[in-house]
Amino acid sequence: MTPDAAREKFTTARSAHLATADSSGTPHLVPIVFALHSNQIAFAIDHKPKRTQNLRRLRNIAQNDRVSVLVDHYDEDWTQLWWSRADGRATISHDPPAQWLTRLTTRYPQYAETPPQGPLVLITVERWQGWSYQAAGHDGVPR
Repeated sequence: MTPDAAREKFTTARSAHLATADSSGTPHLVPIVFALHSNQIAFAIDHKPKRTQNLRRLRNIAQNDRVSVLVDHYDEDWTQLWWSRADGRATISHDPPAQWLTRLTTRYPQYAETPPQGPLVLITVERWQGWSYQAAGHDGVPR
């Protein structure tokens, strides 16, 4: 799958998985909802219940700004399988630009009543990568 095709597939996903690592390289993976514009992905810390506001994903980003965000599609018909990954650098904003909150609330009506109040994480994508059964040969090797 080309980088452009991987980005296009990414836009169709409603949720993703964010991978971070602390300064020692210990990985951490969490689901997120996100907005995508150009080569930037944003997600916010929202009102959904969490054990603490001192979230490991934010601590990890503060220590190591390199992140990956993965979306995928599973189907019992394996010819429909695909995944897309964005690798980049993340920053944490405690005073997020209004356009990102608008993008998130437009994409997720659940935010209309209770917009995210926590910090916003903005990821600048440096590389798009992906795979799909359709783009691979019968042996699964990308062509």
